[in-house]
Amino acid sequence: MNILLVDDEELQLIRLEKSVYSVLPEAKLFSFGNPIKAYEESQKTKMDLAFLDIEMPGLDGIRLAKKLKTINPLINIIFVTAYDNYALEAYKIHASGYISKPVNKEKILEEIKELNKSSFPISNKKLQVKCFGNFEIFYKGAPVKFTYQKSKEVFAYLIDREGALINLNELNAILWEEDHKSYLRNLITDIQKTLKAIDCDDVFKKIHNGCYIDVNKVDCDAYEYKKDNPDAINLYRGEYMIQYPWAIFEE
Repeated sequence: MNILLVDDEELQLIRLEKSVYSVLPEAKLFSFGNPIKAYEESQKTKMDLAFLDIEMPGLDGIRLAKKLKTINPLINIIFVTAYDNYALEAYKIHASGYISKPVNKEKILEEIKELNKSSFPISNKKLQVKCFGNFEIFYKGAPVKFTYQKSKEVFAYLIDREGALINLNELNAILWEEDHKSYLRNLITDIQKTLKAIDCDDVFKKIHNGCYIDVNKVDCDAYEYKKDNPDAINLYRGEYMIQYPWAIFEE
C-alpha cells in the first residue's frame, strides 16, 4: 500500500509519519511538506491512501484532494485539521474521514477502520440526490419511484443543469432523436404527481414551456463536491450518473 502524507508544518508531518507507520508498518510512505510536489509524485506513483492537512498555502488539502481524485478516483482520503470539534461542525465537516491535531496512533487506527463506512450526510432538506455512480433520488432514505422510468432521467438532467430553466425542446433533443414532446409532457406530469404525493412538489418548477429544479431544496453530492465539501469529495469515485450517456461531470 502506498500512502501519501502532506503537511506544510515539519513537526506535524513527522508526527503524522510516526503515527501512520505504527498502524501500517507494511505500507510505503510518501511524505511532503509541499502539496504541489506531493501532487507531482502522485502522477508517477499510484497512491492508495492520503492524509492531507486541510490548511496549506498555495494548494490547500481540499483542492489537492480533488486533484488526486482525477489521477486515482479510488484513492481514500483522510483530512488532518487543527479545527476543534465546534469549528468542524461550523464548517459542516463531519466525523468520519477527519483527524484533529495532534495526530496519534489511536486516531489513525479509528479512521482507517471507518474508511469503508463513509456516506453523504442527510440534512433536513426534502430530497437527497445521489449523482456519483448511478443516479438516485431519495425521500426520507427511501428511493423515489416514478410511474415512468424516463421521468427519472428528466429529473436527472434538470439536476445536472443545476437550477437552470430548461426549454422542453432542449429536453426532447437530449432524450430522443425524434419529436416526443407529447410524451415528455406526460413525464413532467408524472414528476409533478410523484413529488406532490411526498410533499415535495415545490422542488420541481414548471414555467410556460420550460422547467427547472429548485436546488435549495435538495441535497446533492455533486453540488456539495463543487462547494468543496470534503465528505462529497471522499465519495467521488470518478463515476457520474453512469446510466445516462449525456451525463458528463464538470468539476
